[in-house]
Amino acid sequence: MAKQFVADIKDRDPVSAVFLVKEKIMAMAKNGKPYMNLRLMDKSGEVDAKVWDNVDVLDKLFERDDFVQVRGKASVYLNKMQVVVAEITRIPEEAVNLADFLPESPRDKDDMSRELDALVAAIADPHLKGLMDTFLADEPLMAKYRTAPAAKGMHHVYLGGLMEHSLSVARLVKTIVPLYEGINEDLLVVGALLHDVGKIHEMSYERAFDYTDEGKLLGHITIGVELVEDKIRTVEGFPRELAMLLKHMLLSHHGQYEYGSPKRPKTVEATILNYLDDMDSKINGIQAHIARESASSSRWTSHHRLYDRYFFKGNGMDGEQEVVHEECEEQAPEEPVIQRESPVRPTQREEKPHFSNQPLKALENLDLF
Repeated sequence: MAKQFVADIKDRDPVSAVFLVKEKIMAMAKNGKPYMNLRLMDKSGEVDAKVWDNVDVLDKLFERDDFVQVRGKASVYLNKMQVVVAEITRIPEEAVNLADFLPESPRDKDDMSRELDALVAAIADPHLKGLMDTFLADEPLMAKYRTAPAAKGMHHVYLGGLMEHSLSVARLVKTIVPLYEGINEDLLVVGALLHDVGKIHEMSYERAFDYTDEGKLLGHITIGVELVEDKIRTVEGFPRELAMLLKHMLLSHHGQYEYGSPKRPKTVEATILNYLDDMDSKINGIQAHIARESASSSRWTSHHRLYDRYFFKGNGMDGEQEVVHEECEEQAPEEPVIQRESPVRPTQREEKPHFSNQPLKALENLDLF
């Protein structure tokens, strides 16, 4: 029997399939009855699930990161698909195909590897090319680089996401550089390819994506600078200032202190990298958020917690736009109306709203997004 994937679940569908438990949270309803919030996943996506009955008993049967057989029914609630669980049973790992449960990049891994090789081969600066060659020669490191996700929940949240995101930023660099004078393209390309390299050790991705102890204590920026520094030491004659400029790009690519950057961008190349990295991650995150709600008929997504807003799903390409101006139909001319003078009567003066020092008062009852 073919596996039922998350992406195939439709409203009111019966659900009977094996999933990986990404999140498991016990909660209490308003009536004092316990219930369970679950986040179930497979390679096609994630879905929320609720367990309302026998919670105390079922809680002891499985844990986060376990595989579970779920029987229940799907429904759309607040524009999001969820599964109301009737039965849930733990499944041993040896009984499942692991490839069914971790999402992968839509891009072919071999194609991305060839693109990476081509980008490195085109680097003219001998020291920067030598640095990238040392990374490519480190096969254990590159195996992780090709496999790691780019994040836990915000963007490119799938195997191969790190390499896909890095290549996307490098392609944006190739597009941007010809538009401006005096940009060090080689430095920017290497910065794009290495800015998130620390995620190979920050993230764990054998099961549900999470952070390692090293990731929680140091973070990918610190880890990445250490990796780059170690490789720079193996490249003979690598200029000290060039090393400083590259490491500054890694240290500042989040842009602001409150976003986790130890430094803010203080070179043109670092500034470009910050904006391109931010743009690519946000576009991927927004598109993924919209795609997750394809089952909903609403033209708006649910509220996105990280971006703190709703997103409109339409983009003018669906062919169902309303016509703003229609051609007027020809009508027969109306007979002229003879206006007769009428006695002038005093009219009551319409009361106009007065100005106040509370200009937003009239908006208080509007349903704002």
